[in-house]
Amino acid sequence: MEEKSLRIYDTEKTFINKVTNQLSKLLTPTRIGINGIIISMKRNSLIKAFENYNANSKNDNEDKRAQATKKYEDAFTLYLEAIDKNIMDTVYKKVKNDTANEFEKNALSKYYLIAGLKDSEFAEYKYRKQKYLIDLDYDNIRYNEKTKVLQKYKPFYCAKMETLYKGIIKHFSVKLTENNTPAEKAEIYNKIFNTLEEYVANIFPLKMEDDDSKVYKEIAEEYEKYEKYSVGKLDQAEVIEKEMILLGISRKLFTHSLPLVVAEQCYIKLLKDLRALIVDTRIVQKREKAYALLLRLIEEYNVKVLSTKVYWDKPEHRNDYKVFWNKYKELSSLQKSNKEQYNKQKEILFIRGDLKQVSTNENKYFKIMKFYKNRLVELGDMKKIPNKCVTRDGEFVKKKVVA
Repeated sequence: MEEKSLRIYDTEKTFINKVTNQLSKLLTPTRIGINGIIISMKRNSLIKAFENYNANSKNDNEDKRAQATKKYEDAFTLYLEAIDKNIMDTVYKKVKNDTANEFEKNALSKYYLIAGLKDSEFAEYKYRKQKYLIDLDYDNIRYNEKTKVLQKYKPFYCAKMETLYKGIIKHFSVKLTENNTPAEKAEIYNKIFNTLEEYVANIFPLKMEDDDSKVYKEIAEEYEKYEKYSVGKLDQAEVIEKEMILLGISRKLFTHSLPLVVAEQCYIKLLKDLRALIVDTRIVQKREKAYALLLRLIEEYNVKVLSTKVYWDKPEHRNDYKVFWNKYKELSSLQKSNKEQYNKQKEILFIRGDLKQVSTNENKYFKIMKFYKNRLVELGDMKKIPNKCVTRDGEFVKKKVVA
């Protein structure tokens, strides 16, 4: 009797618990069906509200524009709430009951990862959660091959995603202007590049399918370059080149979200990475590849960023750039007549310009300065003075100088 009274039972094996688990498993599909119907209804309402919003966006009647905007915003809020409820009602329970598949497990994991941003980075959390919920429904429509629904949903999806990505990038741009530690700055740079890549990989191709505007045609060539680096394992130089391409695309797509002052900082970061790569690489071929990329990056930085810069912190920097820009334009006359001489003179111009930039911090950049000077010697633009002294015959008399 004493032994039986002290026996510990496994609650997971009791009759009541078994019945409860079975009921949960049986009810979950029903709940999925109910939530699926609700999401479909809210999605249909959202699509209609979005179409009405677009139709009235240029309406002269301010009241009609305001009404269409409010209906669209309300429909969007209800739609997100329905998806959010579905996650907590079904996906969470399926994971808890160990009946969820890998997609559902990953979905819930991402959901809590985004939820973790709420206290520390509320602005990022707000954009990320909306993007996550919309992506989840978009993937569900594609997975179930609802072609007609997808066709109607796609215009809203592309428009809203572009807005959300711009919001995320603008948030990071603002954070980059704050006082950050080097480690915090590095993290923000990575987030900017990762967000740009997400957009270019996932949203840009969809926009290109339906949008025939001049902007997207101009970026098509840059996008083809990016595609070469979107698969496979990349070395450090290739990663930097991919980020350079993404920055170039951003100058067309995210002009306001990634303002010039932030784009300039991103280019400077890539220049620093390439300088470090050149001096740290021991393999000659890899060093030459990194150096060729550096010359391209210097040209892009000067043409796409500094040439459009209006406000300069120091007037002398603006004057220095004017001198550089005039020399760069003068070289264009050589491009057709003597391509070899043009490339040589352009390389000298770029090296001398960057040498002037890094010479302000000689202790940090002494290795790259040595590399640049050796390169200028090879190009015939600088002479190497032998490191020796000569002692001449004769007597040296110390004289007192009378003032």
